[in-house]
Amino acid sequence: MPLIQESFENLSQTKILGQPITKVASRDASVAMMVDTDLLSSIYMERLQSLRGRAEENGISKSGSVEVLRARLISNLVLSDMDLSWEGIQSMSHKEMGEVLKVFGIKSSGSHKERRQRLWLHLNYDSRRMTIENLAEMNRDDLHEMCKSLELELTGNRTVLMGRVAGVLTSQMRGWGRIKRSLKRNGIQTSSPTNIEQEEKDADPTPIEDPTEDFQAIPSQALLEDAGDSILIGIDNQSSHVQGHLLTIHARVGDLERMVGTILRSHGGSWGDAEKDLLLRLADRRGWPIDEQFVRHRVLMVATNIAEVKGASMASDENTIRMMEDVESTIDRIRSKLSSLD
Repeated sequence: MPLIQESFENLSQTKILGQPITKVASRDASVAMMVDTDLLSSIYMERLQSLRGRAEENGISKSGSVEVLRARLISNLVLSDMDLSWEGIQSMSHKEMGEVLKVFGIKSSGSHKERRQRLWLHLNYDSRRMTIENLAEMNRDDLHEMCKSLELELTGNRTVLMGRVAGVLTSQMRGWGRIKRSLKRNGIQTSSPTNIEQEEKDADPTPIEDPTEDFQAIPSQALLEDAGDSILIGIDNQSSHVQGHLLTIHARVGDLERMVGTILRSHGGSWGDAEKDLLLRLADRRGWPIDEQFVRHRVLMVATNIAEVKGASMASDENTIRMMEDVESTIDRIRSKLSSLD
């Protein structure tokens, strides 16, 4: 990919072969890369069905969630000249890595290793599924491969490997998997020289939700399929009665989506502890089998994914903070034990 030496103050737009190109530069680097701004901006702002249509037109796999598909399109269309394999990522300079992360619309700060880890996660995993909770459902071989890709130590049993991966997921939380909300809503503003780094440095105010937004709009088939798949993740590892409960709820995934939409509409688009409690009460009133803790947790996890796809304002709750603290405590204990063994 061509690199252009130019000061931040002299950034300008140009055209190559009739396509609008913006030189995207950082404040702390003299290098910049040229990207098709219109194409990138449209990928940021388009919804799932439009992104799938674009992928089909270009012979690109259209499977996966909207963010997975968005990352795939940016890789194949906007950054088609770049080697984004694991080896290619390892060969990038620190400055170039930062520019690439900005093009993907995700966090670009951090050490060189943290940037490599973040880009690898963004290109290869769905952040809604690659969570700390779901690590418990992975076998040792899969965890070993993840450690290798994330440049972590490869020794130790399954628990130790899981702790190392959990440490990376915790440190990278909200840094990958989803583009910045301002880009999703507004795309790249091209009326003035584009500076994606400035997007990241500016405070990200809570956007004003559109009061006319209909959270009960007809869901896409992809959303329902993704929610159904999420309900059944790791079902083979559960007892027979838990499997039965999950299958029962899986058959009602459409009802779950409608319940989430109703709650969002009546609560101004917010999704937090109060909304989750209300969902469980509604499910219980309808006779859903949610007595088991694992089943309740799975229902809330899937419901939260649905709410996020619908554009809900995700409230940070005490349970999330407590979960992060517990994970960090576990990781510290694992590291302490490894240090004593060394």
